[in-house]
Amino acid sequence: MNANQIIRRPLVTEKSTIVREEQNVIAFEVDPKANKIQVKSAVEELFKVKVEEVRLFNVRGKMKRLGRFVGKRRDWRKAYVRLKAGEKAPEFVEGV
Repeated sequence: MNANQIIRRPLVTEKSTIVREEQNVIAFEVDPKANKIQVKSAVEELFKVKVEEVRLFNVRGKMKRLGRFVGKRRDWRKAYVRLKAGEKAPEFVEGV
């Protein structure tokens, strides 16, 4: 699996923005089969930064209804990546 397959997209939410500014942590949606070591190497390769810590979470998809029809959103995986002291978050995260 290459780095572009592991990191699917950055998560830009109110919580992730606060965490990025206060604790130098970036949030990503990652491949459900990826482990911490793969996520760390993918972030370091793609964004040219040093990673201190990676935390992974499995997020369950919500049950949704439309009238009498029931469906389910897909399950996905979230990663919080803490950058080492002195490292700056990538530019794409800053502008979004």
